[in-house]
Amino acid sequence: MVKLAPSILSADLSRLAEQVALIEQGGADLVHVDVMDGAFVPNITFGGPVVRCLAGKTALPFDVHLMIEHPENRIPDFVTPQTEFICVHQEACVHLHRVIQQIKALGIKAGAAINPGTPVSMLESVLGDLDMVLVMSVNPGFSGQKFIPSAMVKVSELDEIRKNEDLGFVIEVDGGVNLDNAPALMAVGADILVAGNAVFGAADIPARVKEFKAIL
Repeated sequence: MVKLAPSILSADLSRLAEQVALIEQGGADLVHVDVMDGAFVPNITFGGPVVRCLAGKTALPFDVHLMIEHPENRIPDFVTPQTEFICVHQEACVHLHRVIQQIKALGIKAGAAINPGTPVSMLESVLGDLDMVLVMSVNPGFSGQKFIPSAMVKVSELDEIRKNEDLGFVIEVDGGVNLDNAPALMAVGADILVAGNAVFGAADIPARVKEFKAIL
């Protein structure tokens, strides 16, 4: 079953715990936490204290996406009893294999993300070590962007690789995901869909989550 991970980047931050409770009520599978540092991407968002404050406020596991430079210096900040995934960007890691092993040593599943301009081949040497590959279907840094169709090709390519090589990583897609393109993403091999505005922009957030879950 494909999982839904609403991104709190699009939530009303003045009511963050309440908004997370609403996606849990609707049946979301994960809380996607977009961490931005103002260097790797233009915006600044959450730090470790926000994630630690949310721990215990929801039963949902955390899917932490580090869009930051030198992520190895900050990974421990995002480790909580509810952190399931920590994902770093291939483009931000000089020693990607080392960072993956650092995450795993903390008892967390390790992911690597690639930007729209980065080919799947850049992850070839570490796919066997990864628990997740995150395909960015927008350029990272801002919510509300339109889906970049070439992401479909990358998801299909990754799905073919894992089948041919019997690898166990899941494929996540982040950026511009909505009710219209979700079925096509599922069809080419996506396992986790990150939705921001498509969930938190709805008048009835739990109902919107249920709409997604009905087609996943």
